[in-house]
Amino acid sequence: MSKATKRKHVVKEVLLEYVQPTENQRIVKVLGSPGNNLHKIETAEGEKFLASMPTKFRKNIWIKRGDFVIIDPIAEGEKVKAEISFIIYKDHQRLLQKEGLWPAAFNKETENSAKDSNKEAVTESIPREKLEAEDTDEDSEDDSDLFVNTNRVQCEDSEEESDSEEESEDEEEEEEEEEK
Repeated sequence: MSKATKRKHVVKEVLLEYVQPTENQRIVKVLGSPGNNLHKIETAEGEKFLASMPTKFRKNIWIKRGDFVIIDPIAEGEKVKAEISFIIYKDHQRLLQKEGLWPAAFNKETENSAKDSNKEAVTESIPREKLEAEDTDEDSEDDSDLFVNTNRVQCEDSEEESDSEEESEDEEEEEEEEEK
């Protein structure tokens, strides 16, 4: 079987098949990827460990931070305690929620993302002239409406740090001028 044919079948399996987790399998959230086809995951109970990506998914299917997957536990694993058996997409996630198979701990996170998408839908329905008029009234620098890249760890810079950095740079420049 050629690579293209294999990729076609794997992608078709992931996108079109709806798998229900068995009693051994669990639904977990992906927290990140340290490398070597390993993914740091978190269970609904809050337990964090590594899971491996099987060879059939490698270079065919990509997952990112915040995605949900179904895993098979590995009994002999110390660090790597599971293997990813299925990747859950939005349609499959909704189906699992309707069937009552979705973990309650992950419902809060999915509701928050649904509220954000509802906000976007409401703002899209408002005419642009009204939005532009509101934008001219507001001169605040609010970045909450910007796209959030889930592949990067969120870190917030405070204004105090940037002020102290500028002051220390100014002091260094003054010291250099005094030495001359």
